[in-house]
Amino acid sequence: MENVKKLVHSFLEYLQLEKNYSKYTIEHYQRDISEFIMFMSEQAIADIHTVTYFDARLFLTKLYEKKQSKRTIARKTSCLRSFFKFLLRENIVKENPFALVSLPKKEQKLPRFLYEEEIATLFHSIDHTQPLGKRDLALLELLYATGIRVGECCSIQLRDIDFSLGTLLVHGKGKKDRYVPFGGYAKEALKDYIQNGRNKLLQVGLQDHEMLFVNSRGGPLTPRGVRYILDTIIKSASSSVGCDLHPHLLRHSFATHLLNNGADLRSVQELLGHSKISSTQIYTHVTKDQLKKVYQSSHPRA
Repeated sequence: MENVKKLVHSFLEYLQLEKNYSKYTIEHYQRDISEFIMFMSEQAIADIHTVTYFDARLFLTKLYEKKQSKRTIARKTSCLRSFFKFLLRENIVKENPFALVSLPKKEQKLPRFLYEEEIATLFHSIDHTQPLGKRDLALLELLYATGIRVGECCSIQLRDIDFSLGTLLVHGKGKKDRYVPFGGYAKEALKDYIQNGRNKLLQVGLQDHEMLFVNSRGGPLTPRGVRYILDTIIKSASSSVGCDLHPHLLRHSFATHLLNNGADLRSVQELLGHSKISSTQIYTHVTKDQLKKVYQSSHPRA
């Protein structure tokens, strides 16, 4: 199995250096492959070369027996298919045992989003008289104003913000940069945070760097830190917002509200940084669902 671990290491390096996959994605690949290696050990499969199509099918059967979701099984199948494709390319194996394994049909779950009134409640729940509150308000305003991912948010530097144009340079997945506009509310919150909050937080930890968002000790804010802040915000507004608040929920809300108010799909795709429009189209299902609710509640013969 030591040889397998070296192959996995080479594959993960390939994903990072050649495919430009994010750290988060690579961690998922590593966990999924590790699970398969454990399966190999349980089935006394000593060599990666001897893995067959039937072994791949048995692995999927085990996942179904554990009652894992179709989405999770599809992801793990896709991961292992890519891993063996890499081994095939490197002439390490002679066939890809996952090549003919069909992916389970994904469950079409509509993304959860917040209504505009719920968003407003979150903003009003923040006490922005103190440096940390100013940061929290600026963070929430920017996430909702731009729909950026949490990893993109944490990589923003001061020089990426253009207040005169009201645009933000976002360093997206796969090293794809894009410019995203932001509105007056986010602009006001960001200026207040930078001028009256950020410097005070930097002084706490004697820090000096260009990252926009900082933690309570003045260091760069991490994705985990963002999730903690959002958890704190939702607790203070829990009586009015009946769901967990996570960064992607704000991204879903951003896209849904744009489409509900007449934005075209291509523009929303560009703002979200989706490489394929199919990734954006799920939000049209949300807006159709919303239209149906409006129709049911408003039409006299609904």
